[in-house]
Amino acid sequence: MGRLLSRMTAPGALAQVRHVRPVRPGAARGLVARVYEQVERDFGMLAPPVALHSPAPRALAACWLVLRESLLAAGAAGRVAGELVAREVSAGNACPYCVDVHGATLRALTPADPRLRPLAAWARASAVPGGGGPPVTGAAAVELVAVAVTFQYLNRMVNVFLGDSPLPPELPGAARGPALRVFGALMRPAARRPATPGGSLGLLPGAPLPDDLAWAGGVPRLGEAFARAAAAIEEGGARRLPVPVRELVAERVSGWDGVPPGPGSGWAGQAAAALPPAQRPAARLALLTALASHQVDARTVGEFRAATTGSAALADAALTDAALVEAASWAAMTAARRTGVWSGLPATPLPTASTAD
Repeated sequence: MGRLLSRMTAPGALAQVRHVRPVRPGAARGLVARVYEQVERDFGMLAPPVALHSPAPRALAACWLVLRESLLAAGAAGRVAGELVAREVSAGNACPYCVDVHGATLRALTPADPRLRPLAAWARASAVPGGGGPPVTGAAAVELVAVAVTFQYLNRMVNVFLGDSPLPPELPGAARGPALRVFGALMRPAARRPATPGGSLGLLPGAPLPDDLAWAGGVPRLGEAFARAAAAIEEGGARRLPVPVRELVAERVSGWDGVPPGPGSGWAGQAAAALPPAQRPAARLALLTALASHQVDARTVGEFRAATTGSAALADAALTDAALVEAASWAAMTAARRTGVWSGLPATPLPTASTAD
């Protein structure tokens, strides 16, 4: 059912992806095909927020690892709580696309439950320091922080590469509510069927768990997922962003208070002004993606493409799609990792055997 639904909806859904051309299901090979197969099976359809990563296969696998193991592989916290956190984090990040998707899924799973209000409040506040961990303990707390960090990442990528809703833009406003209810009903069977924990880990090789993600080690599959994903995304960022650009972004994120800079996007240009001219477009893209993803526009992307290829005439060439995804992915994950530290969960290192499959 998942593959059938995915193949029926993929052309229109993937057409909503902007700035890059995602791999179509029928053309997927190798790692992309392996990820697509799991997404269709476990999520219920080929979700555009995942598929938009497909020009960069390892970034695609990294995105899927953290999403699947945090939200879909139901553990102590359960899928309802995870969907609530996904919706509330997305609302806090002004990501209406993810609010629609996970709000519709949540409504299809359960009626409104006032007992979940403290969890919703925590999720909304988790993007700023001082909020602490979720109002649960043990493995459930680790799982919900993992969901929050995953959506801090995904919201940024969605804001850059997708529009405001999974629904067709031409759909009349009065039809949106019924259409989202149908969407939720279509998603319900897969959402009620827990994914097998750890089932995605083999998509990427083992890696050490970084210190700022050590909270994830409290649930071994999450520690493994975040370690492997972080290594893949760091590799892509090192390939696409010069060291001075990554140092600038890391410095700004380390002093970030969780509030988007502004008003406007001029702050990113000012921050990048000390770098060589050839590096400034990459710095603007990375800074905006990390700290104010809704401000990334076609000009930001076009300037990055032109600087990457060395020629504005090649700015739309397919070869820059992977570079754009990997650069944005690195910036988005850099900011997301920072929010996980704010949860205050204890560090739990993984066994050294995690560095090998």
